[in-house]
Amino acid sequence: MAGGIGSRFWPVSRAARPKQFLDFGSGQSFLQATYQRFEGLIPAENIIVVTLVQYRELVKEELPSLPEENLLCEPYNRNTAPCLAYATYVLLKRDPQAIIVATPSDHLIVGLEMFRETVRKALGYASTTESLITLGIVPTRADTNFGYIQVKGGKTGSSQDKPLKVKTFVEKPDAALAQVFIGSGEFFWNSGMFVWKASVIRSEMERYLPQMTNLFKGWDKYLGTSNEAAFIERVYADMMRVSIDIGVMERTDNAWLFPAAFTWADIGNWESFYDNLSDKDEDGNSVKTSGKLLLQEDKNSVIYSGAGNKLVVVKGLEDYIVIDTDDILMICPRDDNKIKEVISQIGMPEYEEYR
Repeated sequence: MAGGIGSRFWPVSRAARPKQFLDFGSGQSFLQATYQRFEGLIPAENIIVVTLVQYRELVKEELPSLPEENLLCEPYNRNTAPCLAYATYVLLKRDPQAIIVATPSDHLIVGLEMFRETVRKALGYASTTESLITLGIVPTRADTNFGYIQVKGGKTGSSQDKPLKVKTFVEKPDAALAQVFIGSGEFFWNSGMFVWKASVIRSEMERYLPQMTNLFKGWDKYLGTSNEAAFIERVYADMMRVSIDIGVMERTDNAWLFPAAFTWADIGNWESFYDNLSDKDEDGNSVKTSGKLLLQEDKNSVIYSGAGNKLVVVKGLEDYIVIDTDDILMICPRDDNKIKEVISQIGMPEYEEYR
């Protein structure tokens, strides 16, 4: 799934080139890293990328070996449920017995072989059951940036090597509640990665989201033909925004969690970038700049400059974010809520050119 706009990474992530196409220092974009992660695990001809129409050429540039028929383009961003419905119907037409691994394209994962082994096991379970399996990350800290999933089975849950029945999904908690979750041993980070039979997720979507799936009527006639793009344009004209978590996983009694112990992070905002994707100096500052930098008395801040050979001087800031691009300079407290306020204001018409 590579159609998000990455708004909480503004101003580096922009509508013209959102974060899945950005390289934050690894030598690969998030999309390229995700694709490579599945090479050797899933045949290349079976890897499908779903993105927005305006990002078609970016995907082709990033993944030149991706077959044209494996690039699905949505006309509008309508969250994960419509995206997965589109891909599911495409796969069912190709292979009614298909088993799907669904993943966002903007995750940080360390421990490639452990990741692949976990996915292999989850695929094995999904192939023999009617379960909807989500990969739940064994938490290592009380992180408030992630959603959580509670499982049945008590404190032994994190030590299991088999699917566990899901009890409930919980949105991002505050620090105190996250600490309670960690102490209970029953909660996992919600990775947003899923494994299931295409036929099973189709049935569950048609049961819980009929207003969405009814729009896809005729899919078996149009998908995979020269009329597919026009059909999808009509489908999405009336499509609602809904996530697969809210639309299906939180409502079904068929949700299971497979524990995953590889290192994982959803790099969804600057705070998660600071926590997971950046090296820090002795004062806790995360610095990435293409020019020269002069820091004085700064602590626990993010300083990011991609604006050419520019001297960036930052003095006396603590817990701040300084982002310098060709056309935007943002100086803001390192607080996701404050950044959300800024991004909300950028939605005003007079700032359209900066989105």
